Amino acid sequence: MGYFVGAYATAPITESWDPAIQAEYLDGLKAMPNVRGLEHPFTGALHAEDDDWFLSAIDPAWDFVFTGMPGVMDRLGENAAFGIASGVESGRQAALAFYEQARQAILKLNRHLGRQAVKALLIHASPRVGTQAAPDAVALQASLETLASWDWDGAKLVLEHCDAHVEGLAAAKGFLPIEAEIEAVANANRGSDSSVGLCINWGRSALEARSVDGPVAHIEAARAAGLLQGLMFSGVSGDESPYGAWRDTHMPPAQAFGVPAFEPTSLLTETEFRRCLAAADYRQLDFMGVKIAVRPDSMSLADRLAHISSALHILDRIVD
Repeated sequence: MGYFVGAYATAPITESWDPAIQAEYLDGLKAMPNVRGLEHPFTGALHAEDDDWFLSAIDPAWDFVFTGMPGVMDRLGENAAFGIASGVESGRQAALAFYEQARQAILKLNRHLGRQAVKALLIHASPRVGTQAAPDAVALQASLETLASWDWDGAKLVLEHCDAHVEGLAAAKGFLPIEAEIEAVANANRGSDSSVGLCINWGRSALEARSVDGPVAHIEAARAAGLLQGLMFSGVSGDESPYGAWRDTHMPPAQAFGVPAFEPTSLLTETEFRRCLAAADYRQLDFMGVKIAVRPDSMSLADRLAHISSALHILDRIVD
């Protein structure tokens, strides 16, 4: 089975962008036969450093899932009202303009590869709850209807649930609850020919619930609504470690099947992989994969690739 890898989260960290070492890293991913393609970060251009380099460095056989999360978080740092769920119209329009830039990047990549290689765009229900932007499902629905009216050249629009605002708990993202997202997506889909879906990220749902039961509950809710299209695995833990306690830092999974690279404090165990894959009816998903970061930042390229290979090996052992 082929998986998408959020490779940008595991990429080598250098003082300045080094195309040679980044190309070597991508070459390591190309050598993994179970990598279907990349979850690719969108910040405002096809590639944050060099579009032409990116187009020359990728495997032309790869598929892609774009994620707007890095660009969304950058813009939220400058404008707390930014987002497709924003109650401030200028913030909502700014988010729509951002996703138009993403659409152009998708078209550019597809044209370069000569096919509809981008399978999905992950969008997010920012801004944060509790701000003066007053995010809500009505604003989100309006934005989804607008986005769905555009030509995405084969890419599906998929709303990725992030950890929601929970009273009394520190949130990493603090966006809308999944119930509001499901309502907005279902209403948008009923009102048009669109088929916007939902994606669950294991670590973010566990962080929100402060429990391994959070991802299962979110998967079940999205699937019951007929909206579940994607599942991405990132770990998390309540223990203090270099990844932080209850932080959205894409912790690797725990030890399973004797893999050489893992994080011992991670709550993402073999049992939780199995629970979520069963709850998702994973063979019905449009895409699935892993997004992990590693500590320390100085970790070698070989060890970074080993963490990705290990996480994918766990999936392979379970889904086969």
